[in-house]
Amino acid sequence: MPEYLSPGVYIEEIEIGAKPIEGVATSTAAFLGATERGPLQPRLVTSWIEYTRWFGGFRVPPDEAPDESLPMAVRAFFDNGGQRVYVTRIVKAPVDGASITALAEIGGIQYRASGSGSWGNRVFLRFAPAGSGDPNRFRLLVYYWDRDIEPANAYPAIAGDRAERAAQPQPVLIEDFDDLDLRPASTNFVEKRVEASALVRPHITGALAMPAVDPTVLLPLIGGTDGALPLVASDYDGQGAGAPPLDASWGLTALAEPPFEDVAIVYAPRGFEDEALRSKLVIHCENNKYRFLIVDAPANQSDPGTLNPRSALDSKYVGFYYPWYWTAHPVSSRIIKVAPGGAVAGIFARSDVERGVWKAPANETVRGALELEFDITKAQQDVLNPRGVNVIRAFPGRGIRLWGARTLSSDPLWKYVNVRRLFIFLEASIYRGTQWVVFEPNNEALWARVKQTVEQFLRTQWRAGALMGLKEEQAFFVKVDRTTMTQDDIDNGRLIVVIGVSPVKPAEFVIFRFAQFTAPASANA
Repeated sequence: MPEYLSPGVYIEEIEIGAKPIEGVATSTAAFLGATERGPLQPRLVTSWIEYTRWFGGFRVPPDEAPDESLPMAVRAFFDNGGQRVYVTRIVKAPVDGASITALAEIGGIQYRASGSGSWGNRVFLRFAPAGSGDPNRFRLLVYYWDRDIEPANAYPAIAGDRAERAAQPQPVLIEDFDDLDLRPASTNFVEKRVEASALVRPHITGALAMPAVDPTVLLPLIGGTDGALPLVASDYDGQGAGAPPLDASWGLTALAEPPFEDVAIVYAPRGFEDEALRSKLVIHCENNKYRFLIVDAPANQSDPGTLNPRSALDSKYVGFYYPWYWTAHPVSSRIIKVAPGGAVAGIFARSDVERGVWKAPANETVRGALELEFDITKAQQDVLNPRGVNVIRAFPGRGIRLWGARTLSSDPLWKYVNVRRLFIFLEASIYRGTQWVVFEPNNEALWARVKQTVEQFLRTQWRAGALMGLKEEQAFFVKVDRTTMTQDDIDNGRLIVVIGVSPVKPAEFVIFRFAQFTAPASANA
């Protein structure tokens, strides 16, 4: 309470009325899986170019590459309108044939690859004089090859004559850090500057000393291994204890922690095929309550009549998509078969931005799809749709389109993807926008303000088309008074708000009924 101790004019700022609630993001995705290289902590990327800088791309020829499901999914996500995705690289866990990080120690600094795996053995360091000419500073160049190269051939590959360079593969990524300083107080301190590298992380391990500057020598990182591949479900947990390369969490464990609250869509290529992984992904989304999981049908399902995913998984937080489709490989231009999940996540994001989260993400073109693995007829979809299988179909003159928007829930209230995601949006927005209420005096004044705050937010959504009803009272209601809580609730610090909304549902079956009509004869005829 303000104090007035002497005569004068006092200006005070007070708050009255509703506090605005800002709608949360609904189109931020998190993809989990194997990448060519990169850090283990989930990293936000907003374009395919940014993805290739941090996580690599595709190997040439594709037959020699590891599993490329995740990069293909990320590419499809951006092609179909996605804008933000947290890429969550998965490696072998320490308890199961661990993946190990490559490193090199020079001048009291341990240069570690930004993530574990054998890819780090293809990172080379080059120390040169500082561009400023300061003898107490140095220049660090970091090179990465996407294929194995002998250390003796690394320098000729970049600085040899034309014949030497032509005989060796070229690095696909070069990073240049000039005027590095060994003084911790300097803005050019090596640990500060090189932290921005997509390839290496410097860690002080002893007394600092100037590295031997020889621009004709490239020093490799060594010791990186991929562990006992292939990946299994337990690798997706990402437990923190002893995690490579640092004692930090990754995978699903990291996504469950700040600062990844904005993730609203989760996808792991082939996540439905592995029962243990499928269970982990569903539990993650259901426990979080604000995330929706996209799963693919297994490949080569030539008999759609055998698909009944709800018998194995009944959840209102999951959408199931079938079939796979053929697309052009971005590097080799070969026609390859890919899972639909990445494109579906992009369509979710595109529909959210162009129309809103309440619009069913269906009847949308699948960009990049050249042909479907199996063409689905209307008769086949008549069987699949009630089972919660969202099909992708080819329509003459209209292209290949996503033609389903159902969850895997057996509860008819949560039958549609857009209804579930609309409630995720409303619940998350109200939850985050009312944190100011905690510890406020629990009285009628607070109740009125909370009611006004929530009503104002829901009114905005109704006017945007998210809710049914010609009138506001038909679209939603908010109750917070002595009918929603007892004196015992109040005495125990509980403020209970009851909110009802009427969501819009998709016009899934459009029916036009025709009848013959014969005009009666005119009496004056």
